[in-house]
Amino acid sequence: MDMNNDEIGNILNGRGIKPTANRILVMRELMKVSNPVNLADLEASLEFSMDKASIFRVLELFAEKDVVHVIEDGSRSLKYELCHSGNKHSIADQHAHFYCEHCKGTYCIETEKVPMIDIPDGFTPHSINYMIKGICPKCNR
Repeated sequence: MDMNNDEIGNILNGRGIKPTANRILVMRELMKVSNPVNLADLEASLEFSMDKASIFRVLELFAEKDVVHVIEDGSRSLKYELCHSGNKHSIADQHAHFYCEHCKGTYCIETEKVPMIDIPDGFTPHSINYMIKGICPKCNR
């Protein structure tokens, strides 16, 4: 999906985020990828137009405002993907992820929703990390 800066700005404004140049750049890069990416991936794709600390601050804000999901895949590097469920994360909309132990790639498995479990009264979940680990089809060849 190719959007202009005004369209991206409208999305950010809708989430309560002032659309600065850095935020628009990071949002544009996140819209280009089909799988979760880490900070180093984003830094490389932005071709040094932003420093790592600035990218991290944007990602932290995006996570706080439910623009991105933060994924812990066990690689010791957080991954980020755009949230497509509106203004608030919905646990019912979350999907499984697959971490390839060979190529270290993390893949969305959007056809598999995270199974709902009963938790004790008083607990309010915000997110669920459902990670499957193994070897991806590309590495299995």
